[in-house]
Amino acid sequence: MFDAIQSRLDGDDRAVSPVIGVVLMVAITVILAAVIGSTVLGVGDQLDSTAPQVQLSVEDVNVTNVESDTPPNLTTVTLRHTGGDDLEL
Repeated sequence: MFDAIQSRLDGDDRAVSPVIGVVLMVAITVILAAVIGSTVLGVGDQLDSTAPQVQLSVEDVNVTNVESDTPPNLTTVTLRHTGGDDLEL
């Protein structure tokens, strides 16, 4: 009797492993497509943002002569944010 039950089980188990493999591969593909799609769509939303609109005024400009072998002078420009959107530096 044990041999009869074992012979029935041996014949049916052969197709289970490939089916499980295919189901897992399809699941991995669907999950990967969802992750990549959400990432791409998230980046697309960020690209639509507009540049900040600001108003700046020049407060001070200093030119300092540097006496050395290198020719350029040091220039300092001071800007004041007088209106518009906030700037992140």
